[in-house]
Amino acid sequence: MHRRTALSVSAALLVAAPLLSACSGETRPGTAAVVGGERITTSALQAQVNDVRAAQNRSGQAAAELIARTPNLERAKLGKMIQLRVLEKAADGAGISVSTKEIEESREAQEKGAGGLEERALQGRVPLAPAQIDEELRFQLLLGKLTERFGEDKILQPLSQAAEQLDIEVNPRYGAWDARQIGLGAADTPWITQRTAPEQAPPAGA
Repeated sequence: MHRRTALSVSAALLVAAPLLSACSGETRPGTAAVVGGERITTSALQAQVNDVRAAQNRSGQAAAELIARTPNLERAKLGKMIQLRVLEKAADGAGISVSTKEIEESREAQEKGAGGLEERALQGRVPLAPAQIDEELRFQLLLGKLTERFGEDKILQPLSQAAEQLDIEVNPRYGAWDARQIGLGAADTPWITQRTAPEQAPPAGA
């Protein structure tokens, strides 16, 4: 599916950041966020960041520039991880799914682009390691199907409902969840933006 949508939503920082508190009132150790009652652990987040940094470091002379362009990679990656769960919730509610075959076909089509898919993915605003590309393709396919179902002018409604149902909490070290904009505040991760290649800049990433 290669439909583009011009709709984009910029993230904004809320004044009050939600706390991830256990019964004792203390912040849960090792938790980056809680989405739908399930933890996104700091170790899972760091694994995604490490994969990207490793891929950037393999870029030779371009490594330093790629790393310098993504100083807030942890926060950007967390925002994308949360948004994927919101998207999955909204898609499930609408009876929408994406098959492995669709992902494979999308990847095959995008690998024909100039510069190579892996190279383009690594240069995005929220860069992707090679192993993260298929998940991003799934993200974009789900988003495209939801946009086709509801229309560009109404796509925020099912996403907002899904985010509310998931009762999202974010560890304040990473920013604050903005329920109105469906994004992680204080992070450069505009999210409802489809592209012809994952994380190709500009425009970029979600």
